[in-house]
Amino acid sequence: MVLLSVKPLFSILVFTLSLLLILVLLSSPTPFFLYRTSSDSHAGEVDIWSVRRLVEWRPCKWWLQGHLTALPLETNGYIRVDCYGGLNQMRRDFCDGVGIARLLNATLVLPKFEVASYWNETSGFADVYDVNYFIQQMNGFVKVVKQLPPEIASKEPVPVDCSKRKGQFDYVESVLPSLLEHKYISITPAMSQRRDRYPLYAKASLCQACYKALRLTKSLEMKASKLLEAIPKPFLSLHLRFEPDMVAYSQCEYPGLSPASMKAIEAAPQGDRKPWTGELARIWRKRGKCPLTPNETALVLQALSIPASTNIYLAAGDGLMEIEGLTGIYTNVFTKSSLLSGEDFISMHGNTKAALDYYVSINSDSYIATYFGNMDKMVAAMRAFKGLHKTLFLSRRAFAELTFQGLKDKELMQALWKAHRDDFALGRGYALPECFCDFKL
Repeated sequence: MVLLSVKPLFSILVFTLSLLLILVLLSSPTPFFLYRTSSDSHAGEVDIWSVRRLVEWRPCKWWLQGHLTALPLETNGYIRVDCYGGLNQMRRDFCDGVGIARLLNATLVLPKFEVASYWNETSGFADVYDVNYFIQQMNGFVKVVKQLPPEIASKEPVPVDCSKRKGQFDYVESVLPSLLEHKYISITPAMSQRRDRYPLYAKASLCQACYKALRLTKSLEMKASKLLEAIPKPFLSLHLRFEPDMVAYSQCEYPGLSPASMKAIEAAPQGDRKPWTGELARIWRKRGKCPLTPNETALVLQALSIPASTNIYLAAGDGLMEIEGLTGIYTNVFTKSSLLSGEDFISMHGNTKAALDYYVSINSDSYIATYFGNMDKMVAAMRAFKGLHKTLFLSRRAFAELTFQGLKDKELMQALWKAHRDDFALGRGYALPECFCDFKL
């Protein structure tokens, strides 16, 4: 006969139940102890930033602690990253390219910014970023050169299609042979990169490039600093996306717009994309595909108890429509064009204007985005890197679903508060997981 002590069994049982309780609380969509600082009605007593957080994103230790793997003595060749689109899309592609170059043991050539079709200009990488600083910061992570050796400099790089390449073995099996054969290739990384499949030394190179090595040129940083100083403090940086091309591309219906806005949308390039109508338009909107109007944005900000007197820096491109829907409620709104001298502003390229918005946004007291685009992902991650966690993405899906349910006035405001309260408390979506690790508070 085997005798068991009751005391150890009881201790084990208590420990197990405690552990299960903790797991339930952390995994629950709305932990019961989380929101003691605000009632469900919130009644304007606190703003969204007063909500207690459970999770914050911080740079992963494996990246910050070192290079992990020493660079091989011999290079397999040279890679140039060709980047397209807006500044933050090109930044994202370039960061991916750095990771790929390290993965293939290649030497990185300064990237080519293809901006002519997007901005109708000729600004390049060196017009925005400090080249010498970048090379210095990447030392030990990946080899970078300003100039190619003479035997290669006279050649154009051989373009290699990376549209279907996602992970480590894709690149080793399909891209490395071309690099070894031609010694100089150009790539444009696919948007659907699986960075989680990279070895840590390649991910560390990507993270180092994106969040520590890319610094604005001295002249551009001085202008950005001057702009930052001119904004009354404290302030909220709001990235509002409601330009004609964005609305045209979204395929969404907006029946209440002014004739001027409708005309601008019709004139915007649309290609083969036409607005959805009828039930398809409802489904599209309920999936969160439609940009929030300035008026809808103001309504959500009010639901989050953001005071009407808040200083707001509008981080946005030219041509914003229906802006009166925001400024009619939030009157302390500032823009680049209102704070910079006319001559300074007119002479700037689209890329350098976007760089100013990025700089101000990563240094703002709080940041709210109405979309989840390239700039928003980059800004949110950089703010996490800097330890600035007052960052929130407005939920287009929640707004659409709640309004389709017929909620109005106080009920709508309460429901919007609950939806965004949970997102903010649990740190949803505001940092990129390949470089950041979640930290339970």
